[in-house]
Amino acid sequence: MPDDEGLALHAAGVEAAAVGPLLEIGTYCGKSAIYLGAAARTGGTVVFTVDHHRGSEENQAGWEHHDTRLVDPRTGRMDTLPFFRRTIEAAGLEDVVVAVVADSPTLARYWATPLGLCFIDGGHAYDVARADYEAWSPFVAPGGLLVFHDVFEDPEAGGQAPFLVWQGAVDSGRFTPVSATGSLRVLRRV
Repeated sequence: MPDDEGLALHAAGVEAAAVGPLLEIGTYCGKSAIYLGAAARTGGTVVFTVDHHRGSEENQAGWEHHDTRLVDPRTGRMDTLPFFRRTIEAAGLEDVVVAVVADSPTLARYWATPLGLCFIDGGHAYDVARADYEAWSPFVAPGGLLVFHDVFEDPEAGGQAPFLVWQGAVDSGRFTPVSATGSLRVLRRV
């Protein structure tokens, strides 16, 4: 996540903290959780980070974003959780960043708390991004923010799944655009 997008995410988090807690889908090693954790602290709330920590499709062996350092030598599987924990500890945010190791739609089935902000940055395949949106967008409180990362209108610039899901959210009439910074898009729940 580029710094300008991270700062825009932080600003959205600070604003949304007045509405309710923050939630991040797709934690990876914790860079965006630092921005959201700092926002949560400023706003007097917490951020829940939801990730199974096994990596998205694009993080697996043979794909462009595969990082062999994130493979557990014992299991041979991706495991970003230890890296995430170190990131949050080093940032001094363990009191405001609540890690939930789970599949996002599974957790949403048991969730009940309205959210000030929901940040969708999990898997970038259409079915995965759409499932995250469908599972979590109903929890965004009126006036709360729904944020998408890696939204590229031009297919040459990046994958289309987050763009298509973001466009569906706008077209639903339940959310209105607030801002765009790089590939970060912020919507407000009406």
